[in-house]
Amino acid sequence: MSAVGGTRPAPGTGTGRRLVVEADGGSRGNPGLAGYGALVRDADSGDVLVEVGEAIGRATNNVAEYRGLLAGLRAAAEVDPAATVEVRMDSKLVVEQMSGRWKIKHADMRDLALQAGQVLPREQVRYTWVPRERNSAADALANAAMDGERVGSRAAGGGREANAHDGGGMLPGMAETSSTVADPASGQGPGRGAGDDRLAYRLLTGADDRAFCEKVSRALADGYVLHGPPALTHDGDRVVAAQAVVLPARGTA
Repeated sequence: MSAVGGTRPAPGTGTGRRLVVEADGGSRGNPGLAGYGALVRDADSGDVLVEVGEAIGRATNNVAEYRGLLAGLRAAAEVDPAATVEVRMDSKLVVEQMSGRWKIKHADMRDLALQAGQVLPREQVRYTWVPRERNSAADALANAAMDGERVGSRAAGGGREANAHDGGGMLPGMAETSSTVADPASGQGPGRGAGDDRLAYRLLTGADDRAFCEKVSRALADGYVLHGPPALTHDGDRVVAAQAVVLPARGTA
């Protein structure tokens, strides 16, 4: 397998802080409605510092698990980019692939693994497989995200908030969005059919890169349409994009 480790910063520059990432993902149908959940703990106190989760549209279990890993690592890097991180997951596949012991054959997973390996330097991260019952917190976040619930908590020390609508924090100065929109055809209720558990309005945000474009593409494939043009800003290190998407209003009989 190609190396998936990161490239920054130089060894020996760590702060001595230890963090634990617990991550999970799931798909109702495999492939089907999918989502992920991840949290960051202080390894010494056990305190939860950040929780993130997002419904990602139609995907496989494995892709959802990798998305959870990527979100968890990014959250840990925001808490302390120089900390040592132990990733705990109940996915043997992800743990073995990210540890370099198993090859990654699936193109989508290979791309996500490369992104995950670039979040933190390889020497700062180790992967541990845990039984499913010991990963229940991340599993609950993933299921909450798939159920359309808001998932997110602010990181200790000024980390940004992530939630089920945006999967990566709001753009500076942007207010949080509603998860429902009025149905223009009827003048009431969300613009979706009965039994449709998808959010009627989603604000997708993230670094302006391939992963963000793929997030928007997955939303479009899941039946959403673009709601206005994207917004761009710069957070000091990267260009951050935001794109609102909505479900088309249901027709009238």
